[in-house]
Formats: sequence, structure tokens, C-alpha cells
Amino acid sequence: MSPSLPDNDRPPPARFAFDRYTWKEIAYLLANLPMAVAGFVYAVFLVGVGAGLSVTVIGLPLLALGLTGARLLGRAERGRARGMLGLRVEEPSPMPRGLHGGGFFTWLWSGLKDPVGWRALLFSFMRLPWGIATFVVTLVGLFVLWPVLPFIVRGLANADRAMVRGLLSPSDELERRIAELESDRGVVVDTAAADLRRIERDLHDGAQARLVALAMGLGLAKEKLSDDPEAAARMVDEAHGEVKVALQELRDLARGIHPAVLTDRGLDAALSAIASRCTVPVTVSVQLTGRPAEAIEGIAYFTVSELLQNVSKHARATRASVDVWRSGDRLMLQVRDDGVGGARLDGGTGMSGLAERLGAVDGLFVLDSPEGGPTTVTAELPWRDRVGVPAKRAERA
Repeated sequence: MSPSLPDNDRPPPARFAFDRYTWKEIAYLLANLPMAVAGFVYAVFLVGVGAGLSVTVIGLPLLALGLTGARLLGRAERGRARGMLGLRVEEPSPMPRGLHGGGFFTWLWSGLKDPVGWRALLFSFMRLPWGIATFVVTLVGLFVLWPVLPFIVRGLANADRAMVRGLLSPSDELERRIAELESDRGVVVDTAAADLRRIERDLHDGAQARLVALAMGLGLAKEKLSDDPEAAARMVDEAHGEVKVALQELRDLARGIHPAVLTDRGLDAALSAIASRCTVPVTVSVQLTGRPAEAIEGIAYFTVSELLQNVSKHARATRASVDVWRSGDRLMLQVRDDGVGGARLDGGTGMSGLAERLGAVDGLFVLDSPEGGPTTVTAELPWRDRVGVPAKRAERA
């Protein structure tokens, strides 16, 4: 009995006549031998040299590079099976993007534990005896077993289909999900580091510098207090103005970290507040019967905030709108403007960063911005109820 195959990958039943499916399978089986020899030599060389040099500084990096090469061999075999056997098999998950910028040791560790590369290497080891067997049987069958060769070829090809599907296709959804989570973790770490650097820069260049100047001014005023009271009074008055500016800068900085209005009153009031600061009129509609978790609420707030900043800076719009609603277990956001359009994820307006941040929490980011406008950005976030607030109570809040 031939291995079980999905209906879409199953060729028509074998017949005594040699149809195009049979000829493709014959060609595939005859090509098994050179492909198997090349893969076996690569696998033996990689394991032998990598293990032998593992005590040196180049052994493990060489093995990690070799496993990346094994991925390419697996891709070639999937392409061959797709083109000649009609086997539709998905490509496994790529190496997580977030790990490429994590330094040498992060790259080395992720390469050494790559399950896709190891399965491709195992496939190359197993293929040599099978490649020899299928080549010999098919070649002999062309001259000796001609009448029944289509049935023999079909059985051998089905075994190949099962082998490719078993070792070279994505192992399961868990592997893909793990790769996505590893990539998302890198995005979250990078985003948090960037936010900390921004806060440090704002404090250093803004409020901190202003408070230092204020301290110096008050020191000079103290020195002049007895000799020139009027000058000292003027300096104190200027210092009072500097205090007000410094306080405003600190408030703005605190709002950039997490605005109090969001904590106290939720998305409706918080989004209305940032809409009032936009340079174009913005209508805000928030249709929520409850409040999501604090983290999701904060991401939604800062997503809309950055999108409205883009409207102010780049869109040349006359009006914009913000809509927020819940759909099942998703929090939906949509920001529209009637500007010139042409926004792109790689256009330098922060759209790619927003897409990465939403993806890191299992969200979605869709940009529709044709040249000439309008621009519509739709974002989805997972709805998570607030900790300690039952779902039913949250719905009545």
C-alpha cells in the first residue's frame, strides 16, 4: 500500500500506459542518485569536520554555517519534488529576523539548534541507500520490467513523497509559532531599549539641562540678593518661568511614557486628548463596553498617537478620523486621513516599527495608502481582559 497523501498531492492512478506523470516520476527517481550522493557527501563532511574542529574556535561556527547550507539543500529537494512529483509542501519558517541583530553568540546558538537544518541533514544521510535503490530499480525496469514499470515507479515515488513531506516540510505549527515568538521577543527587547534611550535623551537634553541652568540662575540671584536686590528679583522671576517650562517638559515626558488620562479614564478620553493636539481636525469614535488589559490599551494608545503624528507631519490632510471597536477577541483600530497618500512600510515614517510592535504581541498592521490618498491604517490587537477583572464585569464597566 502506498503512503497516504493529501488529495491535492495525489497523482492519477498508475496505468500500463506511460503518461506524463509516469515520465516525470521516472526522471525524478533517476535523479535521486546524483542528488543523494551530493547530499550525503555534504552531510558527512559537515558532521566530520564540524565535530572534529568543535574543540577549536571555528568548529561550532562552521557547523552553524553548514546547517544553514543544509537548509538550502532541503529547499532544492522540496523544489524538485514540487516540480517533478507535484508535491505541494510549504517552506519551513526562516531563521527568526529578530535574532540576526543579536550578536555573534546569539546567531551561533540559533544556528546550532535550528531544527529545519538538522532535519535536512538527516534527510541527506538517509537518501544515499534509497537513491541507489531507486536508481537501480528504475533503470533495470526500463529494460526488463517495462510492462509493469508504471506501477513500480508510482510506489517508489509515493515513498519519496512521504519522505520529503515527513522530513522537509514544517514539522508542525508549534515550530512555526516558536520561531515567531523568538523573533517577536527580539522586537520587544529592541523596542524597550529604544524607548529607554529616548527617555534618557529627553531627560538629558530637556528637563535636566533646564534644571541645571535654573540652579545656576538661583545661585547667581542669591549672590546678588544683598548687593543688587532688583537684579536678584528679576533673576528669581526668570527662574520661576524656567520652573514652569521644566514642569511642562516633565509632564510631556510622563505623558510619553504612560499618560495619566489613559490610566484614569481609558482609551476614549486619552485618544480624544491626542486628537486635540493634531494639526488637522480629528473625529474620534470609541465603541467599547469594557477596557482591555493595560498593556494592550497602552499599545493601542501609542499606535494611534504615532499615526496622528504622521498625519500632522506628512499627510497634508484636511481631516482625519480614529475608530476603535471590539470584534470578538480582537481590539480593532482604524485611522483615516484625506491626505496625499503614498505612505509605505519602508518609507521612513515609522510604519515598519509600528507593524513590528503590533506583530510582537500577535497583532496585525495593514496599510492602504495609494498615491493621491486617502490613507487608511487598520490595526488589530488581541483582546485581553484586565488582570483581576472578570470578563463579565469588564463588559459592564
